[in-house]
Amino acid sequence: MKAVKKINNNVAVCLDNNENELIAFGKGIGFPTMPYKIVDLSTISMTFYKMDESFYNLLKEIPEEIFEISAIIVKRAQMTLDCNLNPNILPGLADHINFAIKRMKKYKEMKMLFSYDIEKLYPEETSLGRYAVKLVQKKLFVKLPESEITNIAMHFVNAEEENINENTVLDVEQLIEEITGIIEMKFKIKIDRKGFNYNRFVIHLRYYLKRIEENKQFVDDNGELFKAMQEKNPKVYECAELISIIIDEKLNSKITEDEVLYLMIHIGRILKNNTIN
Repeated sequence: MKAVKKINNNVAVCLDNNENELIAFGKGIGFPTMPYKIVDLSTISMTFYKMDESFYNLLKEIPEEIFEISAIIVKRAQMTLDCNLNPNILPGLADHINFAIKRMKKYKEMKMLFSYDIEKLYPEETSLGRYAVKLVQKKLFVKLPESEITNIAMHFVNAEEENINENTVLDVEQLIEEITGIIEMKFKIKIDRKGFNYNRFVIHLRYYLKRIEENKQFVDDNGELFKAMQEKNPKVYECAELISIIIDEKLNSKITEDEVLYLMIHIGRILKNNTIN
């Protein structure tokens, strides 16, 4: 195996003997000058194939310890869930845990709810969410709220590739392009379609539409955070509200306040990091 690009000190982009690209974990594998051959494969603890390149920069953004904890959680999911997981579950989960920790520190009194309905529908995924919350507390000394058990469980539900309704892919792609056009028109920008912030926004949209189809929208009572973001970024809120109206009209749904909040977060990230004007 050859290491070709450093992600951080313990993670690197590698090529296996068949020239297939993968993300490899191993203590210190990011230290040597790239590229180099990894002779002792016992130093590799975990590997992940087919991760979207647009997420590589995101992996550099996330604190190394959160990234490594997320990898442990994903590895456990691979061993316990009887299905294929989307390879982008790793950066998506790490990004979520990182944001959850920041959000909890800033809004300590915010009330959020654990979903017993999700626990009944997805007991294995909920068990993974509970394991993740305990692992974060053990490794980082941060006690996440119980609602994060549900949120993390839903990350794994959404990452189970067999659950995605392939019959709706074309319509979803058209809707995503329409939504992207709304953001570009509203803020007079040209979005970088290859950027990792845009790609995680697209992933969020795909699985939000899936949650609508299955009647499983997020309802976490994030009212305090919603109002804070609404006041701080009124134009982002207006854009998210317009997108929600379009989605509701097309799918005969009613978007929740929490889902609007997540749209606002993703739109804000796109605007902050977009490199095409």
